[in-house]
Amino acid sequence: MQARSLSVRTSVLVRSARVVPILLAAGLLSLGCGGGATLRPPPLASYKLVWSDEFSGADGASPDSSEWTYDIGGNGWGNKELEYYTNRTQNAQIMGGHLVIIAQKESYTGSDGVTRNYTSARMKTQGLFSQAYGRFEARIKIPAGQGMWPAFWMLGNDITSNGWPKCGEVDIMENIGKEPGTVHGSLHGPSTTGPTSDATAPFVLPAGQNFADDFHLYAAEWEPGTIRFYVDSSLYSTFNSSQWPAGGTWVFDHPFFIILNVAVGGDWPGSPDNTTAFPQHMLVDYVRVYAKP
Repeated sequence: MQARSLSVRTSVLVRSARVVPILLAAGLLSLGCGGGATLRPPPLASYKLVWSDEFSGADGASPDSSEWTYDIGGNGWGNKELEYYTNRTQNAQIMGGHLVIIAQKESYTGSDGVTRNYTSARMKTQGLFSQAYGRFEARIKIPAGQGMWPAFWMLGNDITSNGWPKCGEVDIMENIGKEPGTVHGSLHGPSTTGPTSDATAPFVLPAGQNFADDFHLYAAEWEPGTIRFYVDSSLYSTFNSSQWPAGGTWVFDHPFFIILNVAVGGDWPGSPDNTTAFPQHMLVDYVRVYAKP
């Protein structure tokens, strides 16, 4: 699995070579914004809700700027991604009580002079919210198609001082379009024997089912020395510091911030092809963070 970020960029204003209209409500209705039933985990009796976004703003509005900011740019993000991330409502907006991240196929030039043939959004809580330990969860309907790479993940808030991978990375959910029935939970950290030390596990739906067909709940429960990954009500992997790869350092004992994004292309998913339809949408019903009292 490829690392998700080599740096965190400061948000800057961008200019578009071509304006793309904001999504119409009618277009999103066909995506099933209401969503189907999601298997829920048992009640979190030992946790207290400390942060959340239910995305209840007005249709067409930008996400709440007191809770989210953006990574902006088209530098490939260490993965040879093909999109330019923007802060436009054409790429991230509230619709029907959901956050919608929209990957568009369009020629776009940013203020840095970089031109890409796709745009999308990469939203984060860096500088606004971070936490060490607890339960981090989001109910998401992912996009589909070759070359799509949606993710719900976290980076250590010391990335600006220590860089990646020393800051640590927790991938709560990643999917690549060529694996429609599989998501991955992963950890990435520094290593003295290679570029990174890593642990990853897949969760696979029954044959014939695809994650893009409905909403699912993706979660990580994080305690000192242990991180557990869930899909819906299923605990599918537990990673412990005592089992960390030789030469690696367990760097998951400090605050992390949250990221939601849809990448287009890259080393891991490969590029879109003539079967990939655009625009693609990732719908997020909510993001919630709990802590133990």
